[in-house]
Amino acid sequence: MGNVIMYFAFLFLFSYVLLVDFKPPPPKGPSILEIILYFWVFTVVLEEIRQSFFTDEDMNLMKKFKLYVEDNWNKCDMVAIFLFIVGVTCRMLNSTFQDGRTILAIDFMVFTLRLIHIFAIHKQLGPKIIIVERMVKDVFFFLFFLTVWLIAYGVTTQAMLHPDDSRAEWIFRRVLYRPYLQIFGQIPLDEIDSSRMELKNCTSKDNTLSCPNDYANWLVILLLVVFLLVTNVLLMNLLIAMFRQVTYTFQVVQGNADIFWKFQRYNLIVEYHGRPAFAPPFIIIDHIKLFLRRIFKKMEHKKEHMERDLPEGLDQKIITWEMLQKENYLANLEKKKKESNEERLKKMSDKVNNLSKYFSGLKEQDKRLRSLESQT
Repeated sequence: MGNVIMYFAFLFLFSYVLLVDFKPPPPKGPSILEIILYFWVFTVVLEEIRQSFFTDEDMNLMKKFKLYVEDNWNKCDMVAIFLFIVGVTCRMLNSTFQDGRTILAIDFMVFTLRLIHIFAIHKQLGPKIIIVERMVKDVFFFLFFLTVWLIAYGVTTQAMLHPDDSRAEWIFRRVLYRPYLQIFGQIPLDEIDSSRMELKNCTSKDNTLSCPNDYANWLVILLLVVFLLVTNVLLMNLLIAMFRQVTYTFQVVQGNADIFWKFQRYNLIVEYHGRPAFAPPFIIIDHIKLFLRRIFKKMEHKKEHMERDLPEGLDQKIITWEMLQKENYLANLEKKKKESNEERLKKMSDKVNNLSKYFSGLKEQDKRLRSLESQT
């Protein structure tokens, strides 16, 4: 609970710095609250380093790092920390101040999405998180087809309507943004249809015309019709068919919601059980304690190793003694095995004797009955 409260406090501090207290580059900034935010993220970085490299598992650093990267939430942490470092570096310079603010704003979104992992322990929200994750995987192929068709149409129409416009920002808008809006019905006919174009509003910059080209405009209209037909009819029906599979995924996860919740809860408990007691930024106290403890443990280990150094010839005696003990142990196992076999045979023989006595008694009774029948 303390980690959740402190994480909300971290997000509140981050948002306050971005919205209210984001000072200009040095010497006017950063502010005191922004410096506290930097220190807070520094403690988070230390904790991530501890999780990735300084664990109790006996393996080399590369295997520890690979094991750390296998978790998707750890990848999210790495992206968030990387964006924060880049954003802070850019905001310290006058030339890249606005770029740094933009990167930090995007980084805040990544840190906020990290809340999903914290609420995975909730009995109602935990299974829903798995459902959303699987739905994203199911819809990925639809998004792939949509992106391919959108780029094909956007590049073609841009080449036909604005062949002389080389401005990168406008190329991006007309190739990706405008076709995406056309899917939802926002069709700018005054920029596509030559009969509705107002050429008097065209501008020229550096002899690069941005006016639409009316050559082969009929083909542009035809491509628009085909594009809307494919996206709004074919691809949308494909999406509906995929969501039937998503509905099946929802039913499967919802039917086993208790199992998924217990599994997520176990993973989160194991993760936080291996963490220090304090939450960031106070976690630096535990990091200092762990650092000092590791140093003292190394010193004790070296001291014990020097005291237990074997003299010459003693290591060979120890190897001989181990071999003898191994042979004695194997001999005892073989002896127990034989004794157990003898006991089994003895029990089997007792059972056979009891059965033979029982059958002999039945034979005698049968003889007596026959003799009685013959007398009668």
